[in-house]
Amino acid sequence: MLGDEAVALGALHAGLSGVYAYPGTPSTEIAEYIQAHPLAAERGVHRDWSANEKTAMEEALGMSYAGKRAIVCMKHVGMNVCADGVMGSAMTGANGGLIVTACDDPSMHSSQNEQDSRFWGTFAMMPVFEPSNQQEAYEMTRKAFDYSELRGIPVLMRLTTRMAHSRAVVENGENIREQNTLHFPDKPRQWVTLPVNARVRNRQLIKDYATFEEDAAASEYNWLIDGPDKSLGIIACGIAYNYLMENYPDGCPYPVLKVSQYPFPRKLALELSKKVKTILVMEEGQPLVEERLRGVFPTETAIKGRLDGTLPRDGELNPDAVRVALGLEPLPEYPASQVLAPRPPALCQGCGHRDFYTALNNVVKDYEGARVFGDIGCYTLGWMPPFNSLHTCVEMGASLTMAQGAAFSGTWPAIAVIGDSTFTHSGMTGLLDAVNGKADVTLCISDNLTTGMTGGQDSAGTGRIEAICEGLGVEKEHIRTIVPLPKNYPDMEKVIREELEYHGVSVIVCRRECIQTLRRHAAKK
Repeated sequence: MLGDEAVALGALHAGLSGVYAYPGTPSTEIAEYIQAHPLAAERGVHRDWSANEKTAMEEALGMSYAGKRAIVCMKHVGMNVCADGVMGSAMTGANGGLIVTACDDPSMHSSQNEQDSRFWGTFAMMPVFEPSNQQEAYEMTRKAFDYSELRGIPVLMRLTTRMAHSRAVVENGENIREQNTLHFPDKPRQWVTLPVNARVRNRQLIKDYATFEEDAAASEYNWLIDGPDKSLGIIACGIAYNYLMENYPDGCPYPVLKVSQYPFPRKLALELSKKVKTILVMEEGQPLVEERLRGVFPTETAIKGRLDGTLPRDGELNPDAVRVALGLEPLPEYPASQVLAPRPPALCQGCGHRDFYTALNNVVKDYEGARVFGDIGCYTLGWMPPFNSLHTCVEMGASLTMAQGAAFSGTWPAIAVIGDSTFTHSGMTGLLDAVNGKADVTLCISDNLTTGMTGGQDSAGTGRIEAICEGLGVEKEHIRTIVPLPKNYPDMEKVIREELEYHGVSVIVCRRECIQTLRRHAAKK
């Protein structure tokens, strides 16, 4: 199974009642696996996509409030979107078991930044589970639901790209738990976070966090193994332990502390520091553990890792980087003839975004000060040759709000390009701001009737985009719909030009089905 699939099956076998998610690589397959599994259909598990990560988090928290088990899944940047709900859930606690699954993307294979979701565990004072292989991913998911209910707290499950998207055999047994019965919290007061309640809960959470650390030190997923060579001690977190053992298939000669459950088990780390004078920290992502050890260990203990350059400071950890850090001979490289030439990503041939950008470029070239603000989706590739259409792309929903800021600073024309799924994810509130502020912006919604970049999942606003825009206050005569095809270029350019010349909020919906989902639908027919 993929690591994602192992988490999904673990959740189903733990008595899951609902999965809540917005698709994002490398997390998408968790929800997709549950959506396709016969047990989920048999049990009526909720498995529809949510509009964004914030709504997913809050929906899952509502299911937990009702005593049922829920899992919410997202990629690392999705944690930023649902941060309000995550932080609030630590204050309310959990009733039914609640897992927040964050899949990080070091090396940014399909993301705009590198981000380590373990920090959210410390920030929110909630436990973090980080499996080192697919078997642990399955087992830890089941364990995390039990732990969530035992301690009355949501649990953050952190995976990284290689953990999520690599495969291994998973033994899952036959012990499939029934779903929880409906039951409401024994302490209803803490679910109302008025200051008078939240202060009491905050003090309790601080006490509980110390208990979480004791639990981590005693966890079956954290262990300290001695080794004959005391010249070095190793702390290996999550998948880094897998990389370490790949280089020592017959056993590591050094003492090793494996960490897969947080808060970081300082007690075990101090035991390790008594055995060795130098410690190498291996962790995927940012040097979270490495930085904290400097306040835990005796000053004479040397700490190596990402901060001192022993391991690369950015990008993915991998067995080869670990091998170099251990001073082992590098493995032989593949001959150059076996290495594929790099191929930059590009919009699919026949994609409607291509025709939209062609028409947009034909118009924009006549406006010297024009700026086109982009957004997150496969249409972001419009920044690349041969189109070179976009000037910015920052995060989900930023296209329209950045265009507004630029417009109010005097930029004209200010054009925003956003996809249909991203619009309903986080663009609608920006459009309401534009309407209220009477901004001079043109919003182009490139609607391919799906969430294209992550594989063609359902889009929350399909069939309702124009109605949503009108409901948010855009004047009906300035909500225009065009079909991006070469034969329509003259009409498309006419509409784009007319709306650029209108000094107010206008929306152009550019609609044609994604070529990939169109092929799939045709094949099914």
